[in-house]
Amino acid sequence: MKNYLYGCMAVVLLLAVSCGKTPVTPVTPPIPPPVTPPGGGGEPTVSTYLTKAKETHGFIVSNLMTSYRSYKVNTTTDPNSAFEWYNASQIYADAAMVAAGDATYLADMNLTFKWMENMWDKADSNGGYFAFARLDGSGSSGTKYADDNGLTGMVYLDAYEVTTGADKVAYLDKAKQCANWLIKSGLFDNTYGGGFWWNTERKVKPTQTNGVALQLFSKLYLITGDATYKDWAISVNAWLNSKMYDSASGLYVWQFEETGIRNNTIFTYDNAIMVEAFLLFAQATNDNSYVSRAQAVGNAMNRVLWDAPHNVYIFNTNDRRITPCWCGWATQAMIKLYQTDNNATWLNYAKGNLDAINTVLRNPTNNGYFQFAGLDGAGKYSNYEGVDQAWMQRLQVMLSKYK
Repeated sequence: MKNYLYGCMAVVLLLAVSCGKTPVTPVTPPIPPPVTPPGGGGEPTVSTYLTKAKETHGFIVSNLMTSYRSYKVNTTTDPNSAFEWYNASQIYADAAMVAAGDATYLADMNLTFKWMENMWDKADSNGGYFAFARLDGSGSSGTKYADDNGLTGMVYLDAYEVTTGADKVAYLDKAKQCANWLIKSGLFDNTYGGGFWWNTERKVKPTQTNGVALQLFSKLYLITGDATYKDWAISVNAWLNSKMYDSASGLYVWQFEETGIRNNTIFTYDNAIMVEAFLLFAQATNDNSYVSRAQAVGNAMNRVLWDAPHNVYIFNTNDRRITPCWCGWATQAMIKLYQTDNNATWLNYAKGNLDAINTVLRNPTNNGYFQFAGLDGAGKYSNYEGVDQAWMQRLQVMLSKYK
């Protein structure tokens, strides 16, 4: 998933490390307000977040969607290519709209799902998605990413939940194929004590790659009852907790590098992924202690990764900028926690995070989201990444159920 930024991240992190980490201000959680769904009484009301989700989708349709029902990488530097996880993220966004009751998003969601078959490796008996294709679906080849395939499997399980008939069967079957590729790819080995490599180049082993695999295996076990998925979930979970957990912060670090050194940078979205992974693993293993683990990670995120003066999650502990997808991912984690324990404090963080992103990164003229900016909006990038638009559509429709 970091494939778009990985090349420049090395530069960013070197610069950040040279300055040291910025001290983090402890967070005093706000007093939770009453949580009432929009339209709870009197005249029906429409959540401003649902309105923004629809406006974001309007930007996507006008600027990123193609006649093939694929989606461009962005509108500036790479408008003629499609990234696998960007397109999967748009399916994720549209599935959230369908889950909220708007079936008009089904048609495009299903067409993009069909287009995704162009990126599936048909020369490999185990398949797996390539990371890149042209807008018409041609040209896919090369590296395959474990996190792309893990996340896409989770996306398809969301789509599975909002479809019926043959479509429902197709989404579940493809999610199982994504998991099957992970299992048979050979990317989980004993190097650094276990864990999945990020991709078929086998250079780094990140938390997020293994976190989305843990999510996928756990959820597939819950749906199918196939113990193979549970066994894999247990193995991935053990590696994450033994190798990637940082007891000082209560959070999960970035990755093992090619040199074998563990990079202890802490990313917001890595830990958001772990929150959701633990909630699913708790159900898969019938072990409620993992709900407590998820809550503990959520609380640690709010101590370490939340910037209280700006009311937003930072990108990572060495880079205190904000970005729609990677910072926004925390909103999904907080909503999942609220759905589990009904603690409205999680929703305060979920809402504050999106409000800050909307203030700093949203262009009110065209309703698109810029990729990066400083906490106060300084150094704003000019590009509109497809994945950022997809995630802002998704997150805002998810929050609209409660705010």
